[in-house]
Amino acid sequence: MTEKEYNDCVTQYADNVYRFIVKNLRNEEDAKDVVQTSFEKLWINRKTVEYVKSKSFLFTVAYHQMIDHIRKTKRISLQENFVETTKIEYPENSSAKRILQEAVNRLNETQKSLIMLKDYEGYSYQEIGEITGLNASQVKVYLHRARLVLREYIVRPENIV
Repeated sequence: MTEKEYNDCVTQYADNVYRFIVKNLRNEEDAKDVVQTSFEKLWINRKTVEYVKSKSFLFTVAYHQMIDHIRKTKRISLQENFVETTKIEYPENSSAKRILQEAVNRLNETQKSLIMLKDYEGYSYQEIGEITGLNASQVKVYLHRARLVLREYIVRPENIV
């Protein structure tokens, strides 16, 4: 990959990678760190990564960086009574958006990542499998289970708009 192709990758995919990570981590600063590290790894490996596979490489690296970050933060416990309440604020246009966000937040990290990759980013089952290290059958099963959780939450009588 040339320097120009790398710059094209940054221009084309930075927002998509960031959106995917921030939706999962729900922390803008952590998401920026993960995205920056992903692009740094792409730069380091630019000689071996083909330009046509750069998007898949970026999402794979970002996904693994996100998982590592989640594992690391789960091990760290703050002893002080400090609570950070940084959230991404989206305009509340409708209660449907709020209900959908609440439903997505009920998913575990794997399910949430798969939903984001498939339904928000539009990856195929095979591509998601390459990014997450799962095979296509596992991706289908986990997506099905995640969608059942979403449906169960969304169709509750109190959530119907």
